[in-house]
Amino acid sequence: MPNRLASETSPYLLQHAHNPVDWYPWCDEALALAREQDRPILLSIGYSACHWCHVMERESFEDDETAALMNRSFVNIKVDREERPDVDSIYMRAVQAMTGHGGWPLTAFLTPAGVPYYGGTYFPPEPRHGMPSFRHVLAAAANAYHSRRDEVARAGAQLTEVLNRSATEPQPASGPFDLSDGRLFAHAVSAAGRTFDPTHGGFGGAPKFPQPDFLDFLLRTGGPESHGVSMASHTLSRMAAGGIRDHAGGGFHRYSVDARWLVPHFEKMLYDNALIARALIRAHLLGARHLGAVAEETLDYVLEDLTSPEGVFYSARDADSEGEEGLFYLWTPAEVAAVLGRDEARLVSRVYDVSEAGNFEGRNILHLPHDLDAVARQEGIGRDELDGRLRDSLAALKDHRAARPAPLRDEKVLTSWNGFTIRALAEAGPALGRSDYTAAGARAAAFLLETVRRRDRLLRVFAAGRAHIDGFLEDYGALGNACLSLYEATLDPRWLTEAARIADATVAHFWSPTEKLFHDAPADGEALVVRPRDIMDNATPSGNSLAVELLVRLAAITGSAAHGEIAEAVFARERGTMERYPSAVGRLLTAAVQHAAPRLEVTLVGSPPSLSGMLDVAHRHPHPNRVIAGGDPEDPAIAALPAMEGRLDRAGQAFVCVGTTCQEPVSTPQALDAALARAQSVSPAG
Repeated sequence: MPNRLASETSPYLLQHAHNPVDWYPWCDEALALAREQDRPILLSIGYSACHWCHVMERESFEDDETAALMNRSFVNIKVDREERPDVDSIYMRAVQAMTGHGGWPLTAFLTPAGVPYYGGTYFPPEPRHGMPSFRHVLAAAANAYHSRRDEVARAGAQLTEVLNRSATEPQPASGPFDLSDGRLFAHAVSAAGRTFDPTHGGFGGAPKFPQPDFLDFLLRTGGPESHGVSMASHTLSRMAAGGIRDHAGGGFHRYSVDARWLVPHFEKMLYDNALIARALIRAHLLGARHLGAVAEETLDYVLEDLTSPEGVFYSARDADSEGEEGLFYLWTPAEVAAVLGRDEARLVSRVYDVSEAGNFEGRNILHLPHDLDAVARQEGIGRDELDGRLRDSLAALKDHRAARPAPLRDEKVLTSWNGFTIRALAEAGPALGRSDYTAAGARAAAFLLETVRRRDRLLRVFAAGRAHIDGFLEDYGALGNACLSLYEATLDPRWLTEAARIADATVAHFWSPTEKLFHDAPADGEALVVRPRDIMDNATPSGNSLAVELLVRLAAITGSAAHGEIAEAVFARERGTMERYPSAVGRLLTAAVQHAAPRLEVTLVGSPPSLSGMLDVAHRHPHPNRVIAGGDPEDPAIAALPAMEGRLDRAGQAFVCVGTTCQEPVSTPQALDAALARAQSVSPAG
């Protein structure tokens, strides 16, 4: 018999619908039952592409004896962290405070009031590696609640106080606050250099995460030869060569368990591919031209494999297939030879390190351990010939692989993750000469705004034909920024209007003028044990940083002083965080660069179709703080922009300004290219 999760739309929850556990989704009914029966809550949080979530389900949640113990002792609640990031954030912080670490699956034990008193992550079915068995944990947690009630209450109260403080107290700064002198940005670059891996790229040792938001910040700290840009470009190049990239099918896996980007956790997340693609595009514009092709391959993967019939984007591909992690992506020499024939198999095996011994559990992850120019010389062929042969071989391997049982695809649509993807497509379109990308981004944005918006409110999830769950701060910030990027890519005033509307709703529902911060959940949202708020990026950029970036970018185009003042208040409040933990607040640092650094303003006057050539040129210049505005002067929304003042009768012309210094207007793509070259990039890191 299925349990209550059978009526949910989340693929993760549906995976547990036939467990013998009496699961509830997070809902008033479950919380009320816990209060009425005075039973503690077992809260289990994970997501569909989580390998260890699947392991714990097979070992414990499908076990009748374990399920019976859970059902006797607890009200059992299962949460998809991607649907409810607010619940996940609160109880992840709680478990980290109790144990010193976190992760998924997250296992937390709560009082009926929702106050956490014990927790952990994965627990095995039998004791091993110093971990107690899950059944032992269940018995101990139930016993503590019923026999040591005062102790549980005291621990819960202390933990709740810690959670409240961490959600509201800013980090102290070392000195006076001034973004304009660039010292904060230079400090962040210097701090990154201390942990940078000059061989393999990335920061620190294993495991290694892509950190695309911090890489994006580093790519805005100067020209191609600057230290920040070189660290970021090298990191992206090593990632592109590693096994974290799917060389046969496109896209990137979640992260690498080793220091050299070889062995990934094999899930593919929409947000990773969108955020990495944006960083790849910026590195490409700064001179790492080989990364432009990797960005295209990544976005092509998203369009091919993660796009719904409506044109919006699915969330993920699982890591597992046929019960094994990564099996879909692995190769043996015999398989490669059977697909390609002996000669091409020899070349591909040499280039992509395919051997009998294997590099992962007896099989092979494709990666690029050798310089391809050196391989071409040793093979006695030109680089173009090598590239063409490899391209054909990889296409054949991809076609062959398509017949394998594929990992599960999580087909829920999340507003924020779609926002990241729409923005990547909008920025990639003109930068890479792919108008189809821009069109795909616009189609997705139009569908979302029609489907997940109720008056000025956004919903978070679209699945099984319906939208539900009130949107969180990250949903507003991500979609608002996506609309702004669509405006800059097309000069269509619709997208500027939509961005402004979303920004106003963001301030109305999430901004706290007394605390000078945004909360992650709306003021009138569900009352949880604390109101969540985070300034630090996680796997995705924080809601606060997205909201601030939206306001900064919008103010740069519309001249809104109110939006700029809110952003400045957050920067002032969080100076200490940016100073102490720069790699954890990459998106907030990027917003600060966009607010404080000298700005390159490109204003194009005229109907957008007539400006397409100059618009593409504007997008191909890599100034770290470029703003593109303008459009049809006959449109009232465009005519009201500050950049259009005195220029309404200058149709067909482009204006290039750095700060308050403007060049003579130009009217051809070639002249605009020259004007932009004269507008020297100014490094915000000094």
